[in-house]
Amino acid sequence: MIDNDIKDLLDHEAEAINSPDFIGQDPVQFPRRFDKLQDIEIVSLLSSSIAWGNRKMICANCEKILRLMDYRPYDYVMDQGYEELPDMNIHRTFFAKDMRHFLRGIHRIYTSHGSLADFAITKDIASAELPAWKLVEHINRELSEANDGATNPRCLPGNLESTALKRVNMALRWLVRDDGIVDMGVWKGVVTPAQLFIPLDVHVGNTARGLGLLTRKSNDKSAVVQLTAKLKEMRPEDPVWYDYALFGIGVKGKDINVN
Repeated sequence: MIDNDIKDLLDHEAEAINSPDFIGQDPVQFPRRFDKLQDIEIVSLLSSSIAWGNRKMICANCEKILRLMDYRPYDYVMDQGYEELPDMNIHRTFFAKDMRHFLRGIHRIYTSHGSLADFAITKDIASAELPAWKLVEHINRELSEANDGATNPRCLPGNLESTALKRVNMALRWLVRDDGIVDMGVWKGVVTPAQLFIPLDVHVGNTARGLGLLTRKSNDKSAVVQLTAKLKEMRPEDPVWYDYALFGIGVKGKDINVN
């Protein structure tokens, strides 16, 4: 069982971070600019895909991506505007060729489905034990088909047996959680918040270990499953709400070692 003091700390920190003030500092601000589901989905995937490194740089490069798409993401994808995208660096090791690869696959999905949500429903990801990993498996297949069989781990991870799938789990938090504060909750009837998994990175992992919520040393798929299971003990219907707490504690640099 989780200590009541730890639960109280996590509840307090999650409530403090999960607020409108958080939006302007986070990549979630970019999909939130749009009303059309397809625009939100595309920007969620792209923004989360480059969400690693310096946060100011991440946000600046998310803005760059929107600018390259003329702030019309769905139209840009369906008009195949990415094929005219000049070679350039988008974000750190993510280049124009990677964005072209990604959007060819998204174009293929939207050609056959009304939205990525419809695609996920068609693939019945809700029936999987790990819906996010099943979704990525199917998206990767579409990306490969759209790129003459080529794969590209800079778009989405391919090592689904071990990857923590941090960026996709973050995008799914944006799309699925629906408390009306930070996350958008536009995916209705796809999966429930209870089926989401924690977006695990180095900082979240270290904070969770300091709190005694995670024993596994590697920040991998098994660690995500273990940590999410612990968070479900406190909030079974919405475990990734505590992502805000683990993020906030890490940013503030609090002394949280309880071992």
